[in-house]
Amino acid sequence: MPDVNALVNDFVIKLRKRKIEGSKATAKQTAELLRSVISQQRIPHSNQAQSGALIDAVKAVGQQLVEANPVELAVGNIVRRILHIIREEDLSLTTAAIGGLSLPAASDDDDDVDRDDHPVLSAAAVAAAARSTLRPPSLQTLLEDVPHSAAIPHTSSGGDSEGKSKSADKSSRSRKLKHNVIEAVNELIQDIGTCHEQIAEQAVEHIHHNEVILTLGNSTTVSEFLCAANEKKRSFRVFVAEGAPRYQGHVLAKELASRGLQTTVIMDSAVFALISRVNMVIVGAHAVMANGGVVAPVGLNMVALAAKRHAVPFVVLAGIHKLCPLYPHNPEVLLNELKSPSDLLDFGEFSDCMDFGSSTGSPLLHVINPAFDYVPPKLVSLFITDTGGHNPSYIYRLIADYYSADDLVLQRRLDS
Repeated sequence: MPDVNALVNDFVIKLRKRKIEGSKATAKQTAELLRSVISQQRIPHSNQAQSGALIDAVKAVGQQLVEANPVELAVGNIVRRILHIIREEDLSLTTAAIGGLSLPAASDDDDDVDRDDHPVLSAAAVAAAARSTLRPPSLQTLLEDVPHSAAIPHTSSGGDSEGKSKSADKSSRSRKLKHNVIEAVNELIQDIGTCHEQIAEQAVEHIHHNEVILTLGNSTTVSEFLCAANEKKRSFRVFVAEGAPRYQGHVLAKELASRGLQTTVIMDSAVFALISRVNMVIVGAHAVMANGGVVAPVGLNMVALAAKRHAVPFVVLAGIHKLCPLYPHNPEVLLNELKSPSDLLDFGEFSDCMDFGSSTGSPLLHVINPAFDYVPPKLVSLFITDTGGHNPSYIYRLIADYYSADDLVLQRRLDS
């Protein structure tokens, strides 16, 4: 097995040097790295410390990855998603174990001796034990009717064999917990790899004949979505805004034209002039925030405002791995970064304006090249994910399904 620390350090360096960019690539490689961390993590035999050891290990690595490149929000999303998986698998094993203890007592064929050996566990006890696994210990949890070792009678004979069996059961539980978590992470990696196909399957439900679709920049999800509709014999046209200054729209337009779609490239400044001829705006996203806002390539907020002005549906395609459980105002969220000024201006032509010849000692010319825009939820009509279509107001419900409230801030448990 490769050294986990070496893998983590190598991935951190790649994130810092921006050698890995894009939500899908970072999400998939983060999940694969955390799978290696979990597989090599030693788990104690104590039931209460088994999930805690995995959670601490994942949080420690996750904090390093998030700090390496805070703009790639997909890294933190996958870390929190795997933490939620660990908690769910631990809860499932605990509930199954408690339910197994209550099964012998529920049988009508057992005699009185068997009933004494296997105490009856009420439904309230099982529910209390299930709740206690997903919340920190408190005085109230100590007073709840949760069965413990003292409640089960012990016989004087066979004490050594009973202790050995309990030790074997704890060891088996630790192995089963790790196995279940790794299997769930494998399913997560597979879902990330196939999210484009699952989103593209819904294209025929949203794109119809003789429609005009507008998009901006280059997005693999948008490309597969439009091509899937074209393969289903949908006849439509696509307006592609070029997405200055990196002009990723040229790449998308070339790909769409090569796959048989009627494509028209327009300038970014022409979006408002042509938006009245458009039936729908379909774009990709860098991240989807907890309030339904979208972090997207620069220029999309302008497109969203134009679509809102002319009552054109603004549809965002995003995989579940792009769903961030944080809000834009959270201090640990970094929504933007500045790219190189060389994308806008040639340094040789404007070097005279960039010297420090002014009286203030600052350059005469400043170049700002942001990478992302923020689109508020009121401008978004619909989210299409690999699990179906959702309104911006429903994002909070998806967050409750995929993330745990204890993992929203990764530094909380480490700093304490």
